[in-house]
Amino acid sequence: MSEARPAHTQFDLFIPFVTDLPLRDQRETMERPFFSLAKRKRLKPIDYRSPDGSIWVHVEAVPSYGMATIWDADILIWAASALTERKNSRVNDIPRTLHFHPYDLLRTIRRRPGGREYDLLRGSLQRLQSTTISTNIRAHNNRKKRQFSWLESWSEITSEDGQKVRGMSLTISDWLYEGILMDGGVLAIDPAYFAIRGGRERWLYRVGRKHAGGNDGLGFAISLPSLFEKAGAEGTYRRFKHEIKQIAERNELPEVFLVWEQRDGHAEPDLRMIRRSALSFDHPGYEIPIPRTRRAELACS
Repeated sequence: MSEARPAHTQFDLFIPFVTDLPLRDQRETMERPFFSLAKRKRLKPIDYRSPDGSIWVHVEAVPSYGMATIWDADILIWAASALTERKNSRVNDIPRTLHFHPYDLLRTIRRRPGGREYDLLRGSLQRLQSTTISTNIRAHNNRKKRQFSWLESWSEITSEDGQKVRGMSLTISDWLYEGILMDGGVLAIDPAYFAIRGGRERWLYRVGRKHAGGNDGLGFAISLPSLFEKAGAEGTYRRFKHEIKQIAERNELPEVFLVWEQRDGHAEPDLRMIRRSALSFDHPGYEIPIPRTRRAELACS
């Protein structure tokens, strides 16, 4: 799925490494089940339909690579951040193809560059290209659905002997490109997100980042069964409920404070997500907002 090209191939647009690059995530991918939440290979498709039937998502993997994971999505966050930075700088003709040094991309997403990480990066690119998504999100103009892969293509530039990687390129899908560049299409995320290890924790942060603001500081509450459906996770609801309760008890997510709520007359609990900065000053979960440039420094240290 990739093409290794000799080093004399010239890229006309390298994305530079910026230590304080404002990180952005594509809003529509943050709460729906677009990615596997497990590191093991997933072949079982994801089928999601919103309670009112208005939104649906179907994700399929190929046996050779498995489904794109929420860790693979770090590359899409990098792409969204780079493209948004160019949009905000009023650069004309923003491309869907990005050229970059893998060393710089890995540092941006807070991974230690090295031979093993380069191999893992190639695996991520393969899954992002081979995973197929069908959805009616933004399927306008009488279209019932859009079907795409996260990446249209990717490639490597190598030294003449093929031993060293000199650069890489990737081309994101039209659907993702449109979503990044449309008004309100991205949300800022905390660099500490990349340090979150668990797949469910990563997904909860993304859901909380999208919904937890506003509402007079009360945050956003969702029933556990609805959350289970939105996650598209493998396994039983009982296991999912147990793991989410443990995550809520630890309450270690950046920016988002979790509250396990059992309402009278309801058999199943809710999970409430509140921005930590919206809590009272004397609340143990309160977090003073840290400038994003400082957060980037802390995450890299």
